[in-house]
Amino acid sequence: MTLEQLRIFAMVAQTLSMTRAAERLHLSQPAVSAAIAALEQRHATHLFDRVGRRLELTEAGRLFLPEARTVLARADEACRVLDELGGLMRGEVRIAASQTVATYWLPRRMARFAATAPHVRLHLFVGNTAQSAARVLQGEADIGFVEGEVDEALLSRQVVDHDRIGLYAAHDHPLAGRPLTRVDLEAAQWVMREPGSGTRDHVTAGLVESGLAIEHLQILLELPSNGAALEAVEGSQLVTAVSELAAAARVGVGLIRPLEWPLPPREFTMLLHRARRPSRATAAFQASL
Repeated sequence: MTLEQLRIFAMVAQTLSMTRAAERLHLSQPAVSAAIAALEQRHATHLFDRVGRRLELTEAGRLFLPEARTVLARADEACRVLDELGGLMRGEVRIAASQTVATYWLPRRMARFAATAPHVRLHLFVGNTAQSAARVLQGEADIGFVEGEVDEALLSRQVVDHDRIGLYAAHDHPLAGRPLTRVDLEAAQWVMREPGSGTRDHVTAGLVESGLAIEHLQILLELPSNGAALEAVEGSQLVTAVSELAAAARVGVGLIRPLEWPLPPREFTMLLHRARRPSRATAAFQASL
């Protein structure tokens, strides 16, 4: 069993696809298939079942996956230690971030750090808050940035900035340009971010403070990005709730308008695993913020 085989197994388990795993690892599909076959043959154990056109982990695969991830995390830590012993500002920082942070807050900070530490590779994984926290928890990311609440004892949390969510509709929407009532919001048709998104969690909490329950809203669409939600709002009668950072460009050119319903500000939070010592590169990136 080799580290390369473990990395391939972990990626196939994550994507449940030989093709997508090969793309993410920059390998050929036959190489990925051969690595999985070698693991299975060496240990006389099936790790995946093919169900229709997709893969599923077998019971053995589900039990093996956390062990494989632990070994990979320890190997990465060993490499970082060697880099630090050599006094080199090298290596990589694996960053997991929820979509609003990844799109509108992180890029300038990543660019600034890259200019000062050109030998450190920055890798950004984008998902929602739940997915980003899971990457840090599982050792797949060194540091995380989210806008939603994370309740996990193994993760340390530090507020790094603030943001505000607003309600938005097309420029000619009947609700635009006038004060709103609870009845207006309950009668409106909505496009929302998906469950697990920090934006959705914050909107849910903010509506509760206003005496509204998200279950009482007419949610016609759930979409996995701010851009998709805003695109759906343009030229339709739908209402959405997204970050002011995400909506600013469309508001600026008059494609959409903010609605008059205040929601409380929210926090951008940095996540680190309490049990893992940050590498020199990760600590430097953290300090640069």
